[in-house]
Amino acid sequence: MSTQIATEEQGRQPLLYSTPTNGNEEEIVISSYSNGSDALNVNSKQRLLSLDIFRGLTVALMILVDDAGGAFPSINHAPWFGVTIADFVMPFFLFGVGVSISLVFEKASSKPLATKKDVFRTAKCFLLGLCLQGGYFHGRNNLTYGVDVAKIRWLGVLQRISIGYLLASMTEIWLVKNITVDSPIAFVRKYYVQWVVATLLLSFYMCLLYGLYVPNWEFQAPSLTLSTNVPQIVRCGIRGSLEPPCNAVGYIDRYFLGDQHLYQRPVYRRTKECSVNSPDYGPLPPHSPEWCLAPFDPEGILSSLMAVLTCFVGLHFGHILLHYKGQMHRVVLWSISSFTLLIFGFGLQVLGIPFSKPLYTLSYMCITAGASGLFLTIIFYMADVKHFRKPVVLLQRMGMNALIIYALAACDIFPAAVQGFYWRSPENNLVDGVESLLQAILHSRKWGTFVFVLLEILFWCLVGGFLHMKGVYIKQ
Repeated sequence: MSTQIATEEQGRQPLLYSTPTNGNEEEIVISSYSNGSDALNVNSKQRLLSLDIFRGLTVALMILVDDAGGAFPSINHAPWFGVTIADFVMPFFLFGVGVSISLVFEKASSKPLATKKDVFRTAKCFLLGLCLQGGYFHGRNNLTYGVDVAKIRWLGVLQRISIGYLLASMTEIWLVKNITVDSPIAFVRKYYVQWVVATLLLSFYMCLLYGLYVPNWEFQAPSLTLSTNVPQIVRCGIRGSLEPPCNAVGYIDRYFLGDQHLYQRPVYRRTKECSVNSPDYGPLPPHSPEWCLAPFDPEGILSSLMAVLTCFVGLHFGHILLHYKGQMHRVVLWSISSFTLLIFGFGLQVLGIPFSKPLYTLSYMCITAGASGLFLTIIFYMADVKHFRKPVVLLQRMGMNALIIYALAACDIFPAAVQGFYWRSPENNLVDGVESLLQAILHSRKWGTFVFVLLEILFWCLVGGFLHMKGVYIKQ
């Protein structure tokens, strides 16, 4: 795409362009007319590497927590309340989406055409997620495929990203005012309607989370002794609960999607009430509550609306990049925004709004969005200001093709395909064989798995480098 994607606001304002490299790569280039020591010269063109590195880091983190989380439960998702390293992956993706949207749709030449492309890309992402996470591909531990449509999971990671992309990009296309940004007040005037929309989404979420009445509900629990399911009744009759059985997030999903279309192995099965091996999965403890076997979708309808706010935070960071000319000026403004979110998030937690990824609570949104901004700021300072790039070049290459690597690695498409070739027994395959060999060499099941995952991440970094060398790029 050779279209200019940022406007020349003033003679001394920075410009961002998308220029073609290797035929089809979208390259973000920063030019500045400022003579300041921390800004690029007018004729210099340099790719904004930090966003690609940030994406690559996010994909690497996802592979780490997905494949090593079983061996190290402490890095796996928090069972319900709290936050771990795994709980930052989804917000990192959403934040990166927001930054990208601000650059691509800064001034669309045709709003109807941009909307059409936006809807089409959203549909593609949603359908890809439905195929990858709806149950059709079964993954490493089950080398089969196919899904009963009556039990397909409608929502998932890519579906949530597609929802965030659609809502955030629509506001960027239609609600941003055509105002020249030459002062902080003009910056606010240009984008304040977006924040009105974000505030309305937040208000809608909070009203339902704390005000919606959750009645008693029933689900079909798998019997431990019979081949049939046993009806179980969960008694609620309450408002404002954030506990696993009686929250508004789960109630809305059960009402609109149905029990069969939700995630069947929710994280709260690792709580102390539901697992003797908590915080890992394990057998039910004696006298465990009936809801332990109930389904719950961590990417549900209401929580996805709240997750869109992370995309709006990414938009804000992208707008700063567009309109503020000095590199260190951007770093300072990004740092202030990040620390403000972090402080606000911890303050909300102290006031009684706990961190919870399954519910995507406001405190959780603030600290994860703040951490996303802080990591991007650090990476931007290192890669785009100080040009310290060689140690992270592999992450950059992986970030350029984050979508295809996510599909092949995080969704187990590639490992399952490799496992399809085995010697006499499905257990005798290359993937499991390498992992077992490392466990034997290190005399540790945990650390053998950890080293295997590190090698897996390195492999996908090299795949990203190979795709870059061949000029292959999948649009994010």
